[in-house]
Amino acid sequence: MKRNGLAFWCALIICLMTGSIRAQQQQPGHLTIEPYVFKASDGQEVEAELGKLLARENRSRADSRLIELAFVRFKSTAAKPGPPIVYLAGGPGGSGIATARGSRFPLFMAMREIGDVIAFDQRATGMSRPSLTCRESLDYPLDKPGEPNEILRLYKERARSCAAALKAQGIDLSAYNTNESADDLDDLRKALGAETISLWSISYGTHLALATIRRHERNIHRVILAGVEGPEATLKLPSQIQQQLEKINQLAKADPGVSGKVPDLIELMKSVFAQLDKHPITIQTTDPRGNQQGGRKIGVTIGKFDLQRITASVIGNNEVRQLPVIYYALSKGETSGLMLSILAQQVGRERAGSLGSAMPVAMDCASGVSPRRLRRIENETKQTLLGATIDYPFPDVCAAVGVADLGEAFRSPVKAKTPALFISGTLDARTPVSNAEDARKGFPNSAHLIIDGAVHSDPLFLSSPQIKDVMLEFLKGQPVLTTSVKLQPLKFAPIQ
Repeated sequence: MKRNGLAFWCALIICLMTGSIRAQQQQPGHLTIEPYVFKASDGQEVEAELGKLLARENRSRADSRLIELAFVRFKSTAAKPGPPIVYLAGGPGGSGIATARGSRFPLFMAMREIGDVIAFDQRATGMSRPSLTCRESLDYPLDKPGEPNEILRLYKERARSCAAALKAQGIDLSAYNTNESADDLDDLRKALGAETISLWSISYGTHLALATIRRHERNIHRVILAGVEGPEATLKLPSQIQQQLEKINQLAKADPGVSGKVPDLIELMKSVFAQLDKHPITIQTTDPRGNQQGGRKIGVTIGKFDLQRITASVIGNNEVRQLPVIYYALSKGETSGLMLSILAQQVGRERAGSLGSAMPVAMDCASGVSPRRLRRIENETKQTLLGATIDYPFPDVCAAVGVADLGEAFRSPVKAKTPALFISGTLDARTPVSNAEDARKGFPNSAHLIIDGAVHSDPLFLSSPQIKDVMLEFLKGQPVLTTSVKLQPLKFAPIQ
């Protein structure tokens, strides 16, 4: 009897302890870390750690469910490591872990001489859970030119359907905003036992970094902001896109492989837009709807609006090199060729492919736009070649998602003493130099590295070895002496 009684009490204690452990494992802030062999896309492998952190989906609700935030930690090679460096991907919707696998992998490895480097997957991105993937697709006909009002109607309808489906799964879409993500970063800091962290960010990642500094400044050691998207810069200004077009035009005039047949790119663009507005063109390409179509050829009809959108999307990245070739071919009435096929593929994929994740939509809609900036965008739309196609379908699609705007306080300038390194490219249309200069006004302890000739994304980090040197010097606390880097002039695809 005594033995049975003792066994009972032992079993009860074990049960209680197990239940307590399980309860702790289901609390916000619970962190698990395990060894992880990280493999880069080029085949290189490095020992790392895979971490998963539990956080409240919506911190304003005590009954909010938990979500899982994933990250990969590369341990520092320094004898005395500094604060961890957390990489914040752009998008919104980019994966920090996926970024580390790609072309920036050597940069992640180099940063280890400063401290642990953390490739972070923001909520609902990459390996973090839940995923906010929408099953809906736009389903706009391939044989019709893009009509902006009809496409917008479809965007709203599909976004509303996706939001309803996610809600039915128990997902609180209103919790996917930049303030919640900023608090995720501070929860990560606490879970790692770090007094402070440094932030290394690009594009939307800078938007998140600025919000994090506003909310948790004393816990941020240093910050690198490349391709700055300020608190009020979620929607782009048509005038800034036009300014970049003017720069591209001047570069095209100086390129002998282009200027002979395209003496003025902007004038050529105007004439092609007028041509497509009256007579849309149908380009043959591989069916963008995927393997189920057997790779058959199909026609994609392109009008003025379609070409404006594609042009706006590439104006700030390396694909801008192809613009003179594409516009020249269209001006001659051509309907075939590699460049035109790629153009048709881009248009077709958007019309036929999945909407992707609701995370970027929720994030951008929550960040919102002030009435003043919206009025400015509307006025500039009438005076610029590409109008507001860089922002389409925002902000109109936001009403369908039902995410609350974070308000004017969120969009106000950030003021902080945090040491900051801003990085900008002179050919970056999405996040121009002026964005960084505006943000710098609130950062007295800052430097600005301007890369003459760099477009958005990789070139802001990889176009010159000097960029890495400056970043490492900054993270070590050394003075930033290099504030400009000049690249070779942009070379366009030659026109045959």
